[in-house]
Amino acid sequence: MSLLRRAFATASSSTYRTPGKVVCIGRNYADHVAELNNTKPKQPFFFLKPPSSIVLPGQGPVLRPKGVDLHYEVELGLILNRRLRDFDGADTKGALEAIESYLLAIDMTSRNGQNEAKRKGLPWDIPKGFDTFLPLSQIIPKSAIPDPHNVELFLKVNGETKQDASTNLMLFQIPKILSHISRVMTLEPGDLIITGTPAGVGPVIPGDVMRAGLRVNGKELEEAKIEIPVEESTSSYVFTET
Repeated sequence: MSLLRRAFATASSSTYRTPGKVVCIGRNYADHVAELNNTKPKQPFFFLKPPSSIVLPGQGPVLRPKGVDLHYEVELGLILNRRLRDFDGADTKGALEAIESYLLAIDMTSRNGQNEAKRKGLPWDIPKGFDTFLPLSQIIPKSAIPDPHNVELFLKVNGETKQDASTNLMLFQIPKILSHISRVMTLEPGDLIITGTPAGVGPVIPGDVMRAGLRVNGKELEEAKIEIPVEESTSSYVFTET
């Protein structure tokens, strides 16, 4: 049983376990790169989210910190079953064998905080790292997704479709993603990788409800469903320019 699977099984107990790392691929869909006026990367670009940002199924809501322009980004996630170091990106078979299971994730972002970070050359830890900024679906068995590069991701806000695209549009596929990350940092069993978001990202406010899902061959997977409301945070944090 993986660390994340064990976490789902024991989320309400003192033995709750979290993944060692959550590694997020940025700018992995050309249409998303274009909608935010970013530069298309020449190699996989990634950042980390803290495990404390995870919201397990049924443990919502997402909390919007005061002054934050809160955006959603739906993504396919994968959980590793082995250690990877300096992995060969040409080894497609090995990459898929290193995946224990999948899940769906919503990478929540403080867009005004991220935009400031981009302008000033600051890290993305704050705009990506707030508590509740990573809602996850149930674990999706590996057998349910024969080809992770050919599934459809979607996200709706208050019933209106905002994102709907196939993972076949990814600029960098999973073998190259794992290779690039593992050349920088060793990947461990239980680590969670989220693989980037397609176009259609946008804001949510308190009172909104997000619903995300994943389709394989046109059929929605029950395990991938996320439904989570947005509420205002009671934290003392208020966004101000750095």
